[in-house]
Amino acid sequence: MSKICDHTSVGMFVWSGDKLLLIERRRFPEGFAVPAGHVDGDVSFENAAKRELKEEVGLDAESIELIAEGRKENKCRREGGTWHYWKLYKVVAKGEVVRSKDETKHAGWYTVEEIREMAEENRLEPVMQEWFKEIKII
Repeated sequence: MSKICDHTSVGMFVWSGDKLLLIERRRFPEGFAVPAGHVDGDVSFENAAKRELKEEVGLDAESIELIAEGRKENKCRREGGTWHYWKLYKVVAKGEVVRSKDETKHAGWYTVEEIREMAEENRLEPVMQEWFKEIKII
C-alpha cells in the first residue's frame, strides 16, 4: 500500500561559499534539487527540514531561516499528490555530506552558473526550477 500525500513539503538551501548543495533524485520526481521532502506528521516544518536534511545528505542543521513559502502544483509519487505547500529554508549545516543511496543518485556542490546550465538542459526537478526562478537563483 502506498503512502498518501500530506501536501506539505520542505526544501533546504545549504550553501558552501558560492556553491549550493544539490541532490540528483533516484526516484520520481527525477532531476536535481535541493534536499527536500514531506513533513509527514513532524511537529513543525522546521523539524521536518532538519529530519530530511539528515536523511538525504547526512548533515545536521545548526541554524534554519525561512526564505520562501507557498503552494505549487507539483506531482509526487504518493497517492493524491498533485500539489504541495512548500516552506524553503536557508540552512547552516555541519558535518560531511553522506548521501542517501536509497533516495539519491548523487549529491554535490554547484555554482549558480552550473545550476543555470542544468535549468537550460531541463535537468532540474520541475518544481525546483520554479522555486529557483522565484527566489532568483536562475
